[in-house]
Amino acid sequence: MLAVLAVLPYRLFDLDRFFVPKELILHIFAMAMAVSVLWHADEINIEPADMALGAYLILSALGAIAAPDIWLAGRALALTFSGAAIFWALRASGSETRRTFIAAAAAAAVIAASASLAQAYGFTNHLFSINRIPGGTMGNRNFVAHIAAVCAPALLFTAIRAKSRLQTVIWTAGIMMITAVLVLTRCRAALLGLAAGGSVMIYGLWRLRSATPLIRMKILLGAAALGLLCAVTLPNKLSWKSDSPYIDTVTRIAEYKSGSGHSRIMQYIRSLRMTADHPFLGVGTGNWALVYPKYMKRQDGSIDRNTGRALNPWPSSDWIAVLSERGIPAFLSLILVFLLILKNIYDTEKAAGERRLEGYTLAAVLISGAVVACFDAFLLLPASAFLFWGMAGALVPPGIKKLSFSLSRKTSRILACVTFILFCAAILRSSEQITAMAVYTGADSRSDIEKAASLDPGNARIKARLKSINRRRKHKRKAVQPIPVEKSTDVAVTETVPENGTEQPAYTPAENDAGAYGPEPPAAGQDEAASIEK
Repeated sequence: MLAVLAVLPYRLFDLDRFFVPKELILHIFAMAMAVSVLWHADEINIEPADMALGAYLILSALGAIAAPDIWLAGRALALTFSGAAIFWALRASGSETRRTFIAAAAAAAVIAASASLAQAYGFTNHLFSINRIPGGTMGNRNFVAHIAAVCAPALLFTAIRAKSRLQTVIWTAGIMMITAVLVLTRCRAALLGLAAGGSVMIYGLWRLRSATPLIRMKILLGAAALGLLCAVTLPNKLSWKSDSPYIDTVTRIAEYKSGSGHSRIMQYIRSLRMTADHPFLGVGTGNWALVYPKYMKRQDGSIDRNTGRALNPWPSSDWIAVLSERGIPAFLSLILVFLLILKNIYDTEKAAGERRLEGYTLAAVLISGAVVACFDAFLLLPASAFLFWGMAGALVPPGIKKLSFSLSRKTSRILACVTFILFCAAILRSSEQITAMAVYTGADSRSDIEKAASLDPGNARIKARLKSINRRRKHKRKAVQPIPVEKSTDVAVTETVPENGTEQPAYTPAENDAGAYGPEPPAAGQDEAASIEK
């Protein structure tokens, strides 16, 4: 649950204040799970899906080694390895641990949705996102919707398996909240993912109708309908200027000739040109934002003028990101992971009712996640990667064993220690990033900025600020001049309707190209370095 709640108060750092603490939680959990499993392991079984996932990790690591910015590459690679570690650790865990994680993932989605709903209905908190509301503790309303859509099958699975009336009431309320947040966030990628995954889940429940309590299904369906009704009728604090914003979202769901849909198409074309120039290892794991501006004929609002990088850390599609950053072989390996897991599900079609329901739930999670990843960043984000790979590992049925290795106690302990050291490096890196943000926000001297830059050498904002300070110092050595500070002001989040009637957000520097994420405006009256003077 901390994976969806962890936030830092440093508004100058846009999305990083939402992502970095979640990455830290991801690494800590992955380390704890992996070390615990390896410490007691006496055998390692490798299935075809494991081979494909291992190939994807190796290719991602090779892409990171060849990346122009090793700090960005290391951060992205650590997130990928942590997701894979959670998948393997949960798959090797006992049935009780796996079921507990599924319930925890469903609860995490409900908690993220509750924070989003609180913001939508007027509750304010300095930790919430003030751009792309109602993002709550996720930093962007789209991110909340992604988690709600992909975790919806797990929530339905948990509600069906509830063993008491209290549990049934809690999960029913969760379904109502998930439905409401999917409507209020107006995320088309999430709606498409929900439709795809929901279709699989409905088919599975129909196949298992004799083992599914009909009255409970009616209650859950009624909760979803009530959530939809509340979302469209209750007054909220979202400033949609359209008279029918939710109908507009549905009618424009496939729009690609204008607005964010057109921007996505242009971004995909440029990113595929990057793939054509670097087909085998891509431009470098995690380095899309650094290389993307070179493929633009003219600079626009999607490029940060201070850093020269794209404002979006990744393209508006996981699949495009993998193709452009890690190359075609890595892309095919990841596709193969999904296909082989789906094959395992198909092979368990004749299993008992409980196992079949788990299989349909996993298929729904995989398909909804794959669809969301077509139109937005999903697997590249810490909270969603945590929940997605965790649910996949907890629900995946056993497949055909291709390789099996016996481990002595000494060997398993050595593997556990090596894993512990590797994850400690990732945890230390995230901790340094958090410290750098704290030092930079409270900086009152040039040495503070230098300290922040040394703690986080990959932070483009800090590097650009230090470069600006050094340039000013070089040109004005003899004059006593105050070093410029970066002012920050709150930006009211409103929606505007241009003359052509197309509804667009008022603050859209990133959406000129990517159509998904813009930087969060910093807090009112907050100076980056309140009194940095020579």
